[in-house]
Amino acid sequence: MPSSLFSAFACRCSTPLKPLLSTTTTPILRYSFLLPIQSKSSPPPASKPNNKKNPLFSNMERFLTTRVSKEKNKGLVANLKRYGVIRSPKVAEVMVNIDRGFFVPDGNAAYADSPMPIGFNATISAPHMHATCLELLTDNLLPGMRALDIGSGSGYLVACFASMVGPQGRAVGIEHIPELVSASIENIQKSAASPFLELGSLSVHVGDGRNGWPEFAPYDAIHVGAAATEIPKQLINQLKPGGRLVIPVGNIFQDLKVIDKNQDGSITVHDETAVRFVPLTSKDAQLRGY
Repeated sequence: MPSSLFSAFACRCSTPLKPLLSTTTTPILRYSFLLPIQSKSSPPPASKPNNKKNPLFSNMERFLTTRVSKEKNKGLVANLKRYGVIRSPKVAEVMVNIDRGFFVPDGNAAYADSPMPIGFNATISAPHMHATCLELLTDNLLPGMRALDIGSGSGYLVACFASMVGPQGRAVGIEHIPELVSASIENIQKSAASPFLELGSLSVHVGDGRNGWPEFAPYDAIHVGAAATEIPKQLINQLKPGGRLVIPVGNIFQDLKVIDKNQDGSITVHDETAVRFVPLTSKDAQLRGY
């Protein structure tokens, strides 16, 4: 996805590096951020009833409900398709099947195109960021392949990985906050990815993602949900020849980098888009607020 279109909201992110969309682009769900304010102390003036719904408010109503809704999730995916964020039928299918509502805590707008807090200074990424990463990794998430999600947080993306690689593949999530691991497993158990937990083809572990997860290496796909200062050698070592790593890299200015490992072991790197993630760091630093 070209950097001129999005400055991406990221997993565990704080604020976007640039506005979500350029001024020349129609926003995906800009109404997600426009909340009507009405004072309880002053009733509206008497007037003739107006049965016409404000289309902006109608759109907000569709996406700002906090509980699980298949129709709202489908609507969210349809919008991401309409604006070209989702291009692959497989990505559209998995994002419809893995309902985001199961992974967003109560009291948050599950279907708004924005990151949401999940506790412990972590967030679940904005839907367009999930879609972007899934699109980048689609060819490395074929049935039977192996995928690693570092900083798996709510469990949403690793659940998508598991659905794409299927029961013959392997999807692994790594998260260094034990409480988030427990919560993510509960989220997954409510979702369409639950059978993969039972089969053992999907697992989430407590660990320092900076070291990867050697037990099931090498991986066809690795995704990292926090920004490294440089590309970690441990993750390159755990990447299969022909595999792909998607990781934000940088400090104040960050890029979502796509690293392909060639058959001879060399790597090819390109920048996909500008992003703003929190640092890939230790558990203690995260709990302190970095």
